Amino acid sequence: MSEPRLVVVGENVMDLLPTPHGPDVLRAAPGGGPANTAVAAARLGVPTRLLARIGSDEFGVRIRARLLAEGLDPGGLIEAEEPSALAMATVRDDGSAHYDFRMADAADWFWRPDELPEQLPPSATALHAASIALFREPGATLIEALMGREAARGEVTLSIDPNIRGDVIGDPDTARALALRHLAQAHLVKASDEDLAFLFPDLSTGRAARAIAGLGPCLVVVTLGAEGALAVHGGSEVVVPAPKVEVTDTVGAGDSFMGALLHWLDRTGRLGSAPAARLAGLDEGDLHALLTHAATAAARTVTRVGADPPTEVELGTPDRTG
Repeated sequence: MSEPRLVVVGENVMDLLPTPHGPDVLRAAPGGGPANTAVAAARLGVPTRLLARIGSDEFGVRIRARLLAEGLDPGGLIEAEEPSALAMATVRDDGSAHYDFRMADAADWFWRPDELPEQLPPSATALHAASIALFREPGATLIEALMGREAARGEVTLSIDPNIRGDVIGDPDTARALALRHLAQAHLVKASDEDLAFLFPDLSTGRAARAIAGLGPCLVVVTLGAEGALAVHGGSEVVVPAPKVEVTDTVGAGDSFMGALLHWLDRTGRLGSAPAARLAGLDEGDLHALLTHAATAAARTVTRVGADPPTEVELGTPDRTG
């Protein structure tokens, strides 16, 4: 197994997905935004380690098995005493997914100070943090400290996907302030248009993306659902339309997009030490190629059932320019 270049921190969630057999018959499938992103990057050939606490129940056994089967480095997996987080997914007629979470006592949030690494592996070029684990205590404070430490070191690219779930992240004002602190120390931010509506309810999507860029990130990417994706970088804004596909469901689409973003940046040498300088050299052709690569990964995912990201054979090797 190659030494990890990408380190992801965050939760696993056991998704309870609908089946053709009616509303009373559900299929359990391991998911969770950060875990899905780690799997997406690993399938695309990026050596990846997930920092995660794994539940003590049978769902936890399946979650661990999935991560190992996908080739993730196991060095960051903690065997926890608490149960796994659950999410029941309802797929609407347009393929979009709504989640009903059961996770108050889940293992994913109960990080202890000695469980997160004192330093990242020397091979690491990026640290990505995402989703509910950024907001739920007691672990959220430790993850924020981890990100702050690596921001001060300046040896890896810091990536954030807030993936805001308003019904499980506590007080909105507190969550908003925490999210903005995370975004301010990141080099790369990926967010959905729904995330931006939560963070900046009075701003348009474009103005909200520019507001995030004004906090400090070098590159801000916004997913726009069926409308495609937007990148803000310096004085440039690039929009790429979403590929036209038949949507089965949108479970894991944003996570596949994120994994492919990191894949493109990894393959083109844009991740690592002096992270701001590495990203500063992106031009509009690069941004177009980056968004196209990520949007294609998301489009392949929505044609399938559940969080099933493409492999590098399916997606192809990233181009450096559009």
